[in-house]
Amino acid sequence: MGRKWNNIKEKKAQKDKNTSRIYAKFGKEIYVAAKSGEPDPESNQALKLVLERAKTYSVPNHIIDRAIDKAKGGGDENFDSLRYEGFGPSGSMLIVDALTNNVNRTASDVRAAFGKNGGNMGVSGSVAYMFDHTATFAFEGYDADTVLEQLMEQDIDVRDVIEEGGLTIVYAEPDQFASVQQALRDLGVQDFEVAELEMLPQSEVELSGDDLVTFEKLIDVLEDLEDVQHVFHNVSL
Repeated sequence: MGRKWNNIKEKKAQKDKNTSRIYAKFGKEIYVAAKSGEPDPESNQALKLVLERAKTYSVPNHIIDRAIDKAKGGGDENFDSLRYEGFGPSGSMLIVDALTNNVNRTASDVRAAFGKNGGNMGVSGSVAYMFDHTATFAFEGYDADTVLEQLMEQDIDVRDVIEEGGLTIVYAEPDQFASVQQALRDLGVQDFEVAELEMLPQSEVELSGDDLVTFEKLIDVLEDLEDVQHVFHNVSL
């Protein structure tokens, strides 16, 4: 599976930041999901999914409501979903997912971020095949055996259930996100440290010295770009 605990630590750190940047990214994603169908999570599964993820990051209600109201009002802003793949120092690989209303701007910004920070853009498919699309959940209060029994009773197959760092972590197929989350809630899980759809690397690399400094700068620059929603990588941090 790769990068299990390191990945959870990263997601926990992002959640704890509660920054306006994270809220802005969710606002855009909620708007796009709401506009893709009915602006009602009960009839729009894409919207329901992003709202569940937003709760994990404590996104304020006014940001959620504003994004949905904008979609209800027939907002004329359209966004394209884009994926970029690239390489950093010493065998590091990155996947950059973006939502943008200006494809040329985003492509230029992402390319510049790679080029000025020790990286190189790759062609489509050059990196993604080394990652697995995965639904990830992390929470406290229930041991792995109890969780696995609950999931099996509801006929839900998962990739793995582990305990690490005081958390129980569940990895599942991405199309099982809603089913797994509901099963965990039925068990009694109220708060999730992580509830995300991710691209997890099949193997990871360790960087040190200047390579690590360069890589961390590259990640920071990419994540700060207005149009970038997610950055996934294969580096053990």
